[in-house]
Amino acid sequence: MDESLSVLGQVKRDIIQRIAGAIARAKDRGDLPGYVAPEIKLETPPRPEQGDFATGVAMAIAREIKSDGRSVAGAIVKNLSLDDSSILRVDIAGPGFINFFLGTDWLERAMARIWKEGPLYGRTGYGQGKRILLEFVSANPTGPLNVVNARAAAVGDCLAALLEASGYSVSREFYVNDAGNQVSLLADSLEARCRQLLGEDAPLPENGYRGEYLIDLARELLASEGQKILELPPEERHERLKSFAVSRMVEKQRKTLLDYGLKYDTWFSEKTLRETGAHRQVVDILREKGYTYEKDGAIWFRSTEFGDDKDRVLVKSDGEITYFVPDLAYHKNKMDRGFDHLIDILGPDHHGYVKRLSGGLKALGYPEDALEVLIVQTVRLVRGKEVVKMSKRGGEFVTMDELLEEVGKDACRFFFLMRSPESHLDFDLDLAKLQSSENPVYYVQYAHARIASIFRQARQEGFVLGSGPNEVRFSLLRDPSEIQLMKALAAFPEEVHEIAEAREPNRLIKYMIDVASLFHSFYTRCRVLGEEKELSAARLYLARLTQVVLANALRMAGISAPESM
Repeated sequence: MDESLSVLGQVKRDIIQRIAGAIARAKDRGDLPGYVAPEIKLETPPRPEQGDFATGVAMAIAREIKSDGRSVAGAIVKNLSLDDSSILRVDIAGPGFINFFLGTDWLERAMARIWKEGPLYGRTGYGQGKRILLEFVSANPTGPLNVVNARAAAVGDCLAALLEASGYSVSREFYVNDAGNQVSLLADSLEARCRQLLGEDAPLPENGYRGEYLIDLARELLASEGQKILELPPEERHERLKSFAVSRMVEKQRKTLLDYGLKYDTWFSEKTLRETGAHRQVVDILREKGYTYEKDGAIWFRSTEFGDDKDRVLVKSDGEITYFVPDLAYHKNKMDRGFDHLIDILGPDHHGYVKRLSGGLKALGYPEDALEVLIVQTVRLVRGKEVVKMSKRGGEFVTMDELLEEVGKDACRFFFLMRSPESHLDFDLDLAKLQSSENPVYYVQYAHARIASIFRQARQEGFVLGSGPNEVRFSLLRDPSEIQLMKALAAFPEEVHEIAEAREPNRLIKYMIDVASLFHSFYTRCRVLGEEKELSAARLYLARLTQVVLANALRMAGISAPESM
């Protein structure tokens, strides 16, 4: 038995193999004609009375051989081998769906697996150690992190955890844009704020950074360096101001992300990359490969050859490179570090950037699918019916620190993960702070805390749960609410893998809410303590396994699993 798969994964693979065997036998016996068999996929029917799994493979075959779906399904079912399997019965439904109804012996194995693996339950080996570099947030070091950064941080960190649980080797990376015009403008803005604090008439530069955080930064600089820094020669003064501003802003961003529960493996500096000359090397390589041309004194990349809507300038007529060049050099550096796959999480203004970046990597000789880009959409903060737009400290935006201070890390992460990343999100501040089941994060955490309280009560009554599933009469768990809860718990590793592959961490939130709902239903229908001892033991066992799964799912989302609320 393949231990890298979950118990449910093993059951599904067994059913698929049996279907494939039945199709082969049907061909050999003349029940079906020869053809190229389509991929066999299993789905979970929407209603329990439709079985545990269903496949539409018969209808796919019927389309290929110009036959009737139910007839093909009949030929497959006729040739199915059901000996030594968990399958109780097989039905044909609708236009040719084949529905499989399973016994409960596999659930017993799945529950034992949860007990055995504990905090590691949910992990599989599907990824086979493939190395993924996941870059996300990567905000310019010109101001505090904002709420869109907070959403990207929640999505990226959760996705990294899901991929790790699926057997991938994942590295989290933050790209520090500490070179280019934006940091020069930051230095000029900081100088203006310093001079203003000293009583000088020094207006901010046009398009300068205006948030009050820069006044705080100016106070820090004057306290540590004194007025003498403003008396240095212009070029030296500019470089010192730039270095101070970037280092302090990165330090503040790092602290904010740590408060959010996020620790990066690497903080990668664009300035360091440029110092190696990597950006110039990229232009040289593209020129050698014939993917550039000169026009109007500039050097252009033939990005239309890779699906872009127009060619892109690499080097402007004045000899300055465009921002695309260091970005391409950075992604080349990622691949040269030995990663198998790159995932970037970018903001909504980067849709048009994807093709030129992917095309550039392909032009450099890397696989077409080396880079994957996910877009995280904008966020609106809502209090009551009013949209919250402004922040005194952030200037034109609400800072991530302000949001964390108001609603806390858990609510932030949960709410940012609730919607698909590519969907716009309205973040309800009042709901996020509500201490009731109306608040979905409270609802899920309360299920975990309620289970902890059940065990505190059980200990007070002298009830001790045994050392493992061998001491539990699993056969006593037969209420429909118990069966549905066990099926949901058994599905967790497969859910994690499917969510990771689909890049949809919002589905992890839905899974947690579903499990919490199933547990509350079980707890309402089935008395855990106060029943006959063996039945109470079995239900305590199920409660403990539910707690394990909820804690593991919450951990993947970066959310705490409280013991009391």
